[in-house]
Amino acid sequence: MKLSQPQVAVLNAASATDATPIDRLAEEAGLKPETATRAAFELRDDGLLDVEESESTEYELTDEGRDYVDAGLPEVRLYRAAVEAGAADEPVQMGRVIGAADLDGPEVDIALANFGRKGYGGIDSGELSAEGDADAESDPEAVALAGFAADDADDAPGAGPADVGDDVLDQLVSRNLLDRHERTVRTVTLTDAGVTALMEGVETAETVDRLTPELLTSGEWREVEFTEYNVEADAPDVRSGKTHVLRQTAERVKDVLVGMGFQEMEGPHADADFWINDCLFMPQDHPARTHWDRFALDVPPIEDLPADLVDRVERAHREGVGPDGDGYHSPWSEDFARAIALRGHTTSLSMRYLSGTEVGELEPPQRYFSLEKVYRNDTLDSTHLLEFFQIEGWVMAENLSVRDLMGTFVEFYEQFGITDVQFKPHYNPYTEPSFELFGRHPTTGELIEIGNSGMFRDEVLEPLGVEHDVMAWGLALERLAMLTTGAEDIRDLHGTLADLEFLRGAEVTY
Repeated sequence: MKLSQPQVAVLNAASATDATPIDRLAEEAGLKPETATRAAFELRDDGLLDVEESESTEYELTDEGRDYVDAGLPEVRLYRAAVEAGAADEPVQMGRVIGAADLDGPEVDIALANFGRKGYGGIDSGELSAEGDADAESDPEAVALAGFAADDADDAPGAGPADVGDDVLDQLVSRNLLDRHERTVRTVTLTDAGVTALMEGVETAETVDRLTPELLTSGEWREVEFTEYNVEADAPDVRSGKTHVLRQTAERVKDVLVGMGFQEMEGPHADADFWINDCLFMPQDHPARTHWDRFALDVPPIEDLPADLVDRVERAHREGVGPDGDGYHSPWSEDFARAIALRGHTTSLSMRYLSGTEVGELEPPQRYFSLEKVYRNDTLDSTHLLEFFQIEGWVMAENLSVRDLMGTFVEFYEQFGITDVQFKPHYNPYTEPSFELFGRHPTTGELIEIGNSGMFRDEVLEPLGVEHDVMAWGLALERLAMLTTGAEDIRDLHGTLADLEFLRGAEVTY
């Protein structure tokens, strides 16, 4: 009997009494695992081997997981430092404990996020308290990591400690401390026909696995025996780079808006509060403008603000606009307006463009958009981040109405397969009427707020010198990505807690 060289090697390495894993058989035969698998299936089809399959889950420590085996989990280090600082008796300043725990960079967020989850204590108004009865030394996740490190001395993935619960494993995988590998384990055994073939003797046949230019030009392709292609054979797990799902969504948004006739705006991330809030008729004593909600920067104030525009904006704040305008009757400081902060929305770009500062005076109709990052001192949860991408847009034209604005959203979201967009009346200092947008999550069925919008008020437009209607909006890119990918937590998309397995497989659907 004549067989290909890999088939002969596999047949000789197989046993008639013991089921041999293909990986081990490939090593003994000196073959690549995928080559041995292909040969085993070919021999099975010829009745010379039996192939049994079973599913196996294996785990492997990531580099970050290995680091924490040596240094300790950030939340455990934070708890130990808190207890040593006396936080079990009375609250201690959080900054002091973080410094004592030797946490740096992303470790701070990781420690704070898991500190409360594990019942180690609480955080309130910048102070940290510790639960004195907590047993951080027996932290299940830390114990599991140590067990995997002990079992992983040969640097190969394995099942890991047998007593680790599924909830702990899932948590370690979600934290990117363990890599989970689902694999099919195949074992082979010689059949009676295979034993007979070996006893009678097998020879290696000359076969080729690809058609080359040399075979074509020489004509030898007519004489050679080609190896059959087995579609069931394992292929190597290759993880190449790919465009991040959020970037895919952003590029699609830009394509859609440009296709709808919009031009793109650009501008500074750190800007004068004048452009970020004052031009939007946002009173300077509004809660959203305090240090609790915005990121003020300790840098010199901006000097090159248009003097006439500053006067008109201040007058709108103090006196209002039009015969019925009344203003805010609240303090207004030009020094505060010139102070620099990280923008909390990209509407600062809209103010720059509508005022003519960036591209000169604009005549209707005009359509502009931006897709850039904004910064807010929010509480992290499943739908909020400290920094995220906002889809800013506005249209300047004659006789615009809320009907036009709603129709724009319907057309935009239909490009992503989202047809159930709902609207809710809302209050904004800078638009009237105003409404929020909601979309239904494809997995949970919950309504998620995906944007805010409205018609700019006269108090915004008149100081800018705009005499036409302007409808505007700010939409959340990450929440749009949640609706298109099915992500249930915004932190799965990007940040220190991002779900890498989800990102590797996620696709933007529309």
